[in-house]
Amino acid sequence: MTQPDRASAGRGTTGRITYRVAESERDKSAVIKGEFTSDTAFEVVESDDGFGIRPTRLDPPLHKVFPDEEPWGDQESEGTRRFVALDGDRVCGYVDASYESWNRRLTIVDIEVAGPYQGRGIGRTLMDHAVDWGRTCGAGHVWLEVTHINAPAIRAYERMGFTVCGLDTSLYRGTASEGEIALFMSRLLDEPAPLGPGRLSWRNGAAMRLTGPRQ
Repeated sequence: MTQPDRASAGRGTTGRITYRVAESERDKSAVIKGEFTSDTAFEVVESDDGFGIRPTRLDPPLHKVFPDEEPWGDQESEGTRRFVALDGDRVCGYVDASYESWNRRLTIVDIEVAGPYQGRGIGRTLMDHAVDWGRTCGAGHVWLEVTHINAPAIRAYERMGFTVCGLDTSLYRGTASEGEIALFMSRLLDEPAPLGPGRLSWRNGAAMRLTGPRQ
């Protein structure tokens, strides 16, 4: 999952972006190759009361291109939804979401914005559309997964009200991302927005804190 917004818009964009539920096969099968450049990795460190997340500077910055994935159209069902951002008839961004009623969870499966369109609030608007749909389904919280080296995405999700709620050191084992750590982030929809970065962000027998200076 890449960061929803990053650099300023490039040439060749019209400035008029429209949004809708994916309707055509072209909408559903569109794939934007995810990539990011990060100057920070959020390392996991052990502490007396659990785990901590500590930002560490990367020098030189790291650039990652995600491997190709199957189009979302092959997975769509009643409990899933894709929202697309369109520049004219060109898909310049999308968010894929799924809802599970048993725990009222809206999962952000993927969110992508094409490079020239990043930094214009398109990712946030797509997230808002997904969250609005989740609310109509009865979602009580939103959940997503992001690699610990994708600092731009983590910071963007924090600005949207997400906090770290867990991690998995083995999720990427046997894949092209082996060695990276999956961070899970969530946002409650039934309660006020959570405390900002650096505060206690997870509690379940142990504690997880974002430690160290903000980068």
